[in-house]
Amino acid sequence: MITSLSLAAYAACVAWAGPRVLVRASRLHRAPVLAVAVWLALGLSFALAVMLTLYGLAMPSEHLHIVVVDLLRSCGVHGGSVSAAADRFALLWPAGVLAALLACLGCRLAVNRRARARHRHAVDLVGRHVAELGVTVLPYDLPAAYCLPGRGSRIVVTDAALRRLTPAQLGAVLEHERGHIAGRHHLVLAVTDAFRYVFRGVPLAREIHQQTHALLEMAADDRALRTHGRDALAGALVELARAATPKGALAASGHTAMLRMRRILGPQHRPHLFLRAGMTVAAGTTPLVPLVIACGVQAG
Repeated sequence: MITSLSLAAYAACVAWAGPRVLVRASRLHRAPVLAVAVWLALGLSFALAVMLTLYGLAMPSEHLHIVVVDLLRSCGVHGGSVSAAADRFALLWPAGVLAALLACLGCRLAVNRRARARHRHAVDLVGRHVAELGVTVLPYDLPAAYCLPGRGSRIVVTDAALRRLTPAQLGAVLEHERGHIAGRHHLVLAVTDAFRYVFRGVPLAREIHQQTHALLEMAADDRALRTHGRDALAGALVELARAATPKGALAASGHTAMLRMRRILGPQHRPHLFLRAGMTVAAGTTPLVPLVIACGVQAG
């Protein structure tokens, strides 16, 4: 029972205090890809803590460190014997959480894939392909640019965007969208969306989706800035500010534009080696904390 209470306290700390700390850590924006890894690691750590807590509450007389050994053995990592006292019914609680997460993830992937497929079909019917730019152009009076990631990916721009954007601005926007496609950012957002749905009401679940979305936009910005100037990308964001993004698509514009604008035009700080190392260690070790608690408290 002490172990379960310790895990519950850790989960509560991660769910409420963790997001506050990370949201205020603006230095994480210097390495957005690593920052996404830290957020995902925090979410995984919370989910593991919840699952182990549920098992511990269902089996208060069972030693959680034995359960961890059982799990390791089932994965072929540990050679010890499986606990004969483990109640299979108690495993349904953590298994239910895992099943809910996987089901929501599969649902979000399927819904977004269908939405992109429908929109891609409509774009191919109405738009015209411009091979030299690698984009599909739509006849529309509002400047807009977005990508449809996944299989058969497309980068879509409107006639108005071609007229309003300078060549440098257009190049920056297109490189931004290529960053989304190459990084498979839609898959990461589907994971955080599923997490948000299963654990809705928990601050971590809300923040992990919002912050990951903003960080992935920053990562795409960084790709564009490697080959284009800051003024070009910032100017493109201003021109595309009013554009809407279709369901399942990713765009350079959006509600994160102001935050990214300040980052683009502000002082450019490269992430320090120690910052990158710390973020890497945090992303790699945070999911292990619930397992350490489950084993360490009981052993103590």
